[in-house]
Amino acid sequence: MARFPRPPEAFSVARQTGAFTPKFDRLAQVLARDPTGLELRADPTALAPERLLVFEVRGSIANFAAAIQRIPGIELVDEEELSASAEDKAPVAYLMVPDARALRELESLWRRWLAGTLNRGETPWQGVFALLRDLRPWGPTDRVAPEDSGVLAEEIFGRADADRIPLEIEIIFRANDNVARENEEEVRAAVIARDGAIISRARLPDIAYHALLVDLPVRAVREIIERAPGGIAGLDPVMHIRPQSVASSIEIAEAEGGGVADTITPLREPILAMLDGVPVAAHPLLARHVILDDQFGLEPDAPVNQRVHGTAMVSLAIHGDRNNPAPTLPRQVHVVPVLGAGDQFPPRRLVVDIIYLAVRAMREGVDATAPGVLIVNLSLGNARRPFHGTLSPWARLLDRLAYRYGILFLVSAGNNTDAIGLPTFPTHTAFEDATGADRSTATLHAIGNSMADRRLFSPSETINGITVGASNDDAVAPVDRHLARGNVDPYPDFRSPNPSSTLGPGFAKSVKPDILMPGAREHLRFVRTDDHLFVTPAGPGRAAGLKVAAPPARGIENAESYTNGTSAATALASRTCHRIHDALEAAYPNFMALTHLQRAVILKALLVHPARWPEDAAELIKGTIGPVGGHHTHIKDNIRRFLGYGYVDAEDAVACAADRATFWAVGALQPDRIATISVPVPVAIGGQPRPHHVAATLAWFTPVAPGRKSYRSVRLKLLEPDNLGALSVTPSKHQPDTNQTNRGTVFMRCWTGDKAPAVTANMTIDLVVQRDPDPGTPIDEPVPFGLAVTLAMPGIVEIYDQVRQRLAIPQQQPV
Repeated sequence: MARFPRPPEAFSVARQTGAFTPKFDRLAQVLARDPTGLELRADPTALAPERLLVFEVRGSIANFAAAIQRIPGIELVDEEELSASAEDKAPVAYLMVPDARALRELESLWRRWLAGTLNRGETPWQGVFALLRDLRPWGPTDRVAPEDSGVLAEEIFGRADADRIPLEIEIIFRANDNVARENEEEVRAAVIARDGAIISRARLPDIAYHALLVDLPVRAVREIIERAPGGIAGLDPVMHIRPQSVASSIEIAEAEGGGVADTITPLREPILAMLDGVPVAAHPLLARHVILDDQFGLEPDAPVNQRVHGTAMVSLAIHGDRNNPAPTLPRQVHVVPVLGAGDQFPPRRLVVDIIYLAVRAMREGVDATAPGVLIVNLSLGNARRPFHGTLSPWARLLDRLAYRYGILFLVSAGNNTDAIGLPTFPTHTAFEDATGADRSTATLHAIGNSMADRRLFSPSETINGITVGASNDDAVAPVDRHLARGNVDPYPDFRSPNPSSTLGPGFAKSVKPDILMPGAREHLRFVRTDDHLFVTPAGPGRAAGLKVAAPPARGIENAESYTNGTSAATALASRTCHRIHDALEAAYPNFMALTHLQRAVILKALLVHPARWPEDAAELIKGTIGPVGGHHTHIKDNIRRFLGYGYVDAEDAVACAADRATFWAVGALQPDRIATISVPVPVAIGGQPRPHHVAATLAWFTPVAPGRKSYRSVRLKLLEPDNLGALSVTPSKHQPDTNQTNRGTVFMRCWTGDKAPAVTANMTIDLVVQRDPDPGTPIDEPVPFGLAVTLAMPGIVEIYDQVRQRLAIPQQQPV
């Protein structure tokens, strides 16, 4: 019998009466004296009209959301901003109460609930009031998060009161243009009154985003840090105040010569775009391949010798790691600089606005600059905004653009280079002399103890995009590995995430990072010794790095250098995605006839599909972080924080092997529908007691829109085939469980076995893709999905040909 979760226990009427009746009594008294509610407006603790109210409730938000819609004029604000409560993991909802009439109706409902006289149609309020834990106005403490006030305090330390500090002020989004304009003017007036200035603004209704970039003197910033009710943090229209976004950075080693241009071959129009720093577009390794689209005029202000980030990332996408020679991409790459001088975001623009304008210019209208772009690489992040449960506007933007334009965004997870304390090692020498196993355990244990401080960087919590972490892989020759000179390899004996690679999970505890790709074998260097050793991730170099094109130095025009980290891993993931596209285009003549959405979702599925947990790394995480004796779900939860779905071997992602067959399908599901995909089983595996596996990966783009009851509006899943028993396979232990994979927009399952399958002639396994009922407001749009399925038995070389014959797929001649 299926078990359903027990509904949350309602609070007692006595508790609710004591907690909230005083608030409603005071509200009724003021409304009796002042029917307009204006008196409430001046009280920062009051439930005033035009004030954002915070409802903290137990259990599901669905009843609450349905109930408040019954009060005319009350507006639910951006419900994808919901975050969990520490007390009982209940959500928090935000209501905008526009006038005294709506507030009076709310007070009247409370009275009727207490008296047990709710009217017909008002019964949803029974659950709302019984489960209400707190009701308060959104205030200064909500608008300035502790981590943001800490950054601002560092920014103003030692500065004169008149010095100016840039800030991002996010305004509560209002759909009504006139109300939005009035709210913005109120904030503008407060900024100017404090001798501040408005630098830039953006209002994007698609993602319910309205923000100002402002310059404020230190004395006004101090007022914000103190959360003064009479300051800007006390203004009703303000949602959040944050320090200006700062781009995550990379390092490169000292430049050296050696870059040689590839053989001149015709290059086709781009399907890959990179939003990054200004590259050295004239570099011999890049000149033929790069289309530079300088939409924001950033190139003139970026000194050529400082164009590190864009040059390295574009080089990796086009050529891969230059230590591991590989063919260049057959198409040009469209590069839109979004980092200016110093590889930082333009100081006078909001980064969300820049990304929005860049993507729209590439894909929208008759003047689109890159209409064929399907993959967008973002080896970028906001180093000042680690993900802590609430989606950033940048992530919401990527999710919206992915579905709107049919774009697969690949986003770097981010690098945390904070010092790591190793309590078991008193000195650097002791760490260096320890066995590889002891170093690995100590490093992983230290990182595990600080997981909460090593979270993903915005916007890598994106739901529709793929988030890429860095594994400790590179192609450095053994003779060069010894040049590390005192830096220590923490994981010498196995593949693992790099120590600096940030950790998941993602939004709503979804699997993040999605995949790991090579980010160079990151070493650790000595920082200090207090009562024990402290180390930090070392920079890249010849001994541990990915070889890339670099800005000219010391007269070397064809300079190359070394880089590492999640930015590099993401560029390699984009390259791998491009190569998957190339392979599909070559093998299937009709592939290019698919829509952008269809091609994007199948690329998403096929990129994640070969990902597997490195078993030794998974076992080390299990044994070191545990929890020891914990439920397998809790153990896997910690493993996926580090590994996501696992490591992707680029060659495995595109290779064709005789002893396996990979199937792919695209489709679109209407609400409450299913799609069945029949996969032929080759008779060659029948009766063979050998290791074999079946793997399936489902990926889709969910529609997202502000104000819906669930941010991930559409949920798809794969139903387990009925006849897997005949194939003698069971779910693999080395993968996230279904409770973890059903929280994002990638659903992956792998089944393994080593007993002989019982295969009959013309046998198939049916994979059913199911669209669950929409959790919030029903979504009418069909949802595009891509499905990848692999059936493999190493050593049985007839598999591929038998499947091809069953499907009657003609052999394509290579061009």
